[in-house]
Amino acid sequence: MTFEEQVLEKLRQLPAQRQEEVLAFVASLQDDSRRVPRRSVRGLWSDLNVTVSDKDLENVRREIWGSFPRDFS
Repeated sequence: MTFEEQVLEKLRQLPAQRQEEVLAFVASLQDDSRRVPRRSVRGLWSDLNVTVSDKDLENVRREIWGSFPRDFS
């Protein structure tokens, strides 16, 4: 028995409502395969000649998290 036949056999054993769920799931899988992969942020700003160093990131993290309360008791 082929894979397709196995799937059809199991699908036929399901109630109509569950068959509709399977159909919706398969449709969502098809939609996922059509999505365009996301480009990296670096690729989006590559033509702007922007460079972000580790030191820049460290400074931003310090600025953002600097006033965050450390004592949770």
